Amino acid sequence: MYWSRQKIKLFTKQMHPIPHMIQNRLYPNIIYPNNLLIDCRTRKRNIMSHSVKLIESPVGKLTLIARGKKLTAVLWEAEWENYVKPDGIIVEPDHPVLCETEHQLSEYFAGKRRVFNLELDFVGTDFQKRVWQALLTIPFGETRSYSDIARQIGNEKAVRAVGAANGRNLISIITPCHRVIGMDGSLTGFAGGLEAKRMLLALEGIYPPENCSRQQSLF
Repeated sequence: MYWSRQKIKLFTKQMHPIPHMIQNRLYPNIIYPNNLLIDCRTRKRNIMSHSVKLIESPVGKLTLIARGKKLTAVLWEAEWENYVKPDGIIVEPDHPVLCETEHQLSEYFAGKRRVFNLELDFVGTDFQKRVWQALLTIPFGETRSYSDIARQIGNEKAVRAVGAANGRNLISIITPCHRVIGMDGSLTGFAGGLEAKRMLLALEGIYPPENCSRQQSLF
């Protein structure tokens, strides 16, 4: 029996409805699963879609984003508002990667974890990825300057480029850009705000200078 393309399309829609759109104040224009059956072809096609989960933390609301089996972002509230949402992003609070990330972050904030064990999906230029990989080598309770990172990646003159890449890190806390401070010990800028950076460093036993508003000698 011959089935036209239109007939196949109609049959698929009837048997496997797609998730509908639900308007939400925090997640506008994002697909919400409605627990309807999706066939294996659709599931395979969506395996690399972006899944999102919002969590509360001692430093404010954080948005966790996974792509497939890897964590691709831990965003501060202000970052999420400006984040360019990819197509097919799904609010999925039970996603295993996001649940594990939340669990490890909870342990970190409780003082029970110093090293994260998560697969990360960095999205950026080769230079940015080198900087972010260097950030991962900064131990818990220690800090580095932008100059230190530039030397570590073998490009001492790229200090300002390192600073820019540090600021574009989307996997906050897990990739510890908060451990990068000024040469004089000043906190310098931070996507989550200086108060959040101060709290993270205090949690790790690092005591920043009292006058954290000083922005001298950033590099």
